[in-house]
Amino acid sequence: MQITNTILMVRPVRFRMNEETAVNNYFQEDIDIKNQTINLRAQQEFDEFVNALRAKGVEVIVVDDIYERDTPDSIFPNNWISFHENGTVGLYPMFAENRRRERREDILDILEEKGFLIEGVIDYTSAEEEGLFLEGTGSIIMDRENQKAYCALSPRADEELFIEFCEDMECTPVIFTANQPVDGNRMPIYHTNVMMCIAETFAVICLDAIDDKKERKNVVDHLKNDGKDIITITEVQEQHFAGNMLQVIGADEKRYLVMSSAAFHSLTPLQLKAINKYCEIIHSPLDTIETCGGGSARCMMAEIFLPRSNGLG
Repeated sequence: MQITNTILMVRPVRFRMNEETAVNNYFQEDIDIKNQTINLRAQQEFDEFVNALRAKGVEVIVVDDIYERDTPDSIFPNNWISFHENGTVGLYPMFAENRRRERREDILDILEEKGFLIEGVIDYTSAEEEGLFLEGTGSIIMDRENQKAYCALSPRADEELFIEFCEDMECTPVIFTANQPVDGNRMPIYHTNVMMCIAETFAVICLDAIDDKKERKNVVDHLKNDGKDIITITEVQEQHFAGNMLQVIGADEKRYLVMSSAAFHSLTPLQLKAINKYCEIIHSPLDTIETCGGGSARCMMAEIFLPRSNGLG
């Protein structure tokens, strides 16, 4: 399956702008209000977002962050963990040292208590000792049905580590570089999932971010050959997190594309029409989370594909 009806989300308790990630996450901005106020706003946005998903029948498992760990980016769990249909859990090496504290064994216990089957763990985190990183489904965009994985290389997405992941998961790697304008220069986009989303029958992608024409053509060819309708977005729309989307399943097997309100309002009527041809849109305001965290809706959702003990996936 390409998409799921079950996601894990972590409710923040000390959310703020993370200085350790700001060095190469150019989406982050500092705002001049107290961290306590920032966290409160982030919690309000988080709760509203969860309610919007649950209202459409998406199963959301919410776990509270742990205050003592002081993990400002815990709201983005998809970077350190992934859950797969064969019962495998992936654990990933994180660029920022304070993000490594987000990894929690008790989350696996919580999922097992809810009836999910965990057959094994593939742990890539020792790569941190070599200064190599691969930040989960932030760095990796999976096309599960076609057994492919897309990755924009960056300081947070190492090529050899990505190839190792693809060998472990038995999928074909599609590798490229994606850039964004920063102070007049072209700099690598920190995570693939801010410029690209793959749904069941379509893909949303900022092709303008892929400067190399051969790499761009290769990505397009893969998507087209797999029957994906390509919906392109501009770099300006990407800056509003229009690439940071995730398709999910709601009540009665209905499909939804999830995004922030900023992303939604950046889209043109033609783009919205193209998306609505395949599924409805769920959007929620995430302004504080986007501004301080440099991530958006997709980053907040760790998809759960694990089998269940009752046989339901």
